[in-house]
Amino acid sequence: MNRSLAVRLAWMFALAALTIFLLVGVALHHVLSSELGYHEAAELATRMEVIQHLVSRTTTLEKWLRVHEKLDALAPGDASTRVWALSRDPLFEYGDAPGTLRTRLLSARGLDQMVLSPDRPPYRILARTVPAAGERPEVRLVVALDTARFRATMHVFALALLLLCSLGVAAVAGLGYWIARVGLGPLNRLSEEARQIRPVNLSQRLATDRCPTELTHMAAAFNGALDRLEDAYTQLQSFNADVAHELRTPLTNLIGQTQVALSKERSAPDLEDVLQSNLEELNRLRTIVNDMLFLARADQGAAAANAVPTPLVPEIRKTVEFMEFVLDDVGMKVRIEGEARAAVDASLFGRAVTNLLQNAVQYSSPGAELVVRVEQDARGARVAVSNPGAPIPPEHLERLFDRFYRIDESRGNSGENHGLGLSIVKAVAAMHNGAVFAHSAGNMNTVGFTISEAA
Repeated sequence: MNRSLAVRLAWMFALAALTIFLLVGVALHHVLSSELGYHEAAELATRMEVIQHLVSRTTTLEKWLRVHEKLDALAPGDASTRVWALSRDPLFEYGDAPGTLRTRLLSARGLDQMVLSPDRPPYRILARTVPAAGERPEVRLVVALDTARFRATMHVFALALLLLCSLGVAAVAGLGYWIARVGLGPLNRLSEEARQIRPVNLSQRLATDRCPTELTHMAAAFNGALDRLEDAYTQLQSFNADVAHELRTPLTNLIGQTQVALSKERSAPDLEDVLQSNLEELNRLRTIVNDMLFLARADQGAAAANAVPTPLVPEIRKTVEFMEFVLDDVGMKVRIEGEARAAVDASLFGRAVTNLLQNAVQYSSPGAELVVRVEQDARGARVAVSNPGAPIPPEHLERLFDRFYRIDESRGNSGENHGLGLSIVKAVAAMHNGAVFAHSAGNMNTVGFTISEAA
């Protein structure tokens, strides 16, 4: 069951208060018990001093009888205080002490506790011996103090302490709940603002100027997440529109050419031309779909599972040889500079280099020389393809690797270009824990990627 944060905080406040009250209560109980024990001992000692003084001055039987009267006054009839004087001469004794009790009283030493009656709590006793004097033999004095009243005091104190602790814990829990509700007010406000965010107002952000310090970082992090969400949502909307646009063109061509072919009887060569044209459009559709599936797998965190330490220059030469016919058609040459070695998936690496070269060929004049520069660094390897061409404005450099993004919209529907080439380069770089880069200086444009795990 989910509890509100205010309730949980209230329970935590109550638990903390209960712990503190218990510790304080135990300490107070111990202090009070010690103080009562001290007062019991002091009262026993005072009475014993008085009785011992009387007995020590008594040397005859006649005086002992007068001591009896004073001892009766010191030992009231409520049995709260009891006095015994025991000796070998029965005439010099005081108090009723049957055989078993007498033996226990004679064996008592100093300050002790003793059960004198099964229906009463233990008595606190103090025993001393008065030496013989005159006719009086040696006398064993025992003073017993009933602890019932002290135990009653401790019982009342414990009940009062328990009641006060219960009330205190309840009060702390109630106040804690109120404080938590008030303290969580800014969080509730942020929650309400967050609930108002809809796809139509993704630009709305949580107000951080009125947030407490503890919530500022959370609100800022949430706003950062909203920024990324808005960018992704905007990119997704643009991506969907671009996908629809890219698929619409070949589909429109397929439908149009097929309708024209069916509008009247055609010869076999004419139908073959239509089928050949349709096949080109279908291949273009397949390329777009395959590239989109590849990018989807990359977005889901696919990695270069078959990466092995590989010299990069031989792999680049293979790609250049594969593109030899394309390069010959436009009279371009490729110069490879540098050397590096890194853990790469050869097929993915070749695909990224191919896309970079195709991009360079597309935006260079016929007869230009392309430069592939390979460098080794502390974090891995760096591959860059440079081509001469018109400078790329900074606002375009930042978006070169966006899906379906083209600088020259007039060439957007060319059969070989559907705007996913550099996006695939970015995905391949991410699969190798690398990144992409692009810069333009003078009449030379450079686009490339890095691989972070060098072999």
